[in-house]
Amino acid sequence: MRGLIILFCLFSQLTHSQSIETDSLAKELVLRHQKINAAKMSSAGYRIQIYFGNDRAKAQDVRNNFVQLFPNSSIYLLYHQPNFKVRAGDFRTRLEATRFLKSLGDRFRPAFIVPDEVKLPDL
Repeated sequence: MRGLIILFCLFSQLTHSQSIETDSLAKELVLRHQKINAAKMSSAGYRIQIYFGNDRAKAQDVRNNFVQLFPNSSIYLLYHQPNFKVRAGDFRTRLEATRFLKSLGDRFRPAFIVPDEVKLPDL
C-alpha cells in the first residue's frame, strides 16, 4: 500500500511537470503566431473581381477606368499565368463586398465577389 502511495505521488509530480512544459510551449507558440500575424498585415476577406482575361492592355484599361470612377478605393492588377485579374477593395465581410458590388452597377460586368487576403485597415 505504501509503495502504491509513493508511485501515485511520483506520477502526479511527473504529470505536473509535463503540464508546465506544455504550458510554456503553448505560450511560445501563441507568441510566434501573434508576431507572424502582426508582420503579415493582412487577413482573410473579400474583393470584387472586375476583370479576368489574358489581355494585359484590357486589364490595365479596366484598372485605370476604375481608378477614375472610384479614386478612394483600392485596386489590384494580378497576373496568374496566363490570365490577368483586376480586383477592387479590401472588405472584411461578404456583406461589405456585396454593398460595394451593388454600387458598381453595370459599369464592370460581369463583376463578382471573390475570397482573398485583404490588407488590414490602418489604426
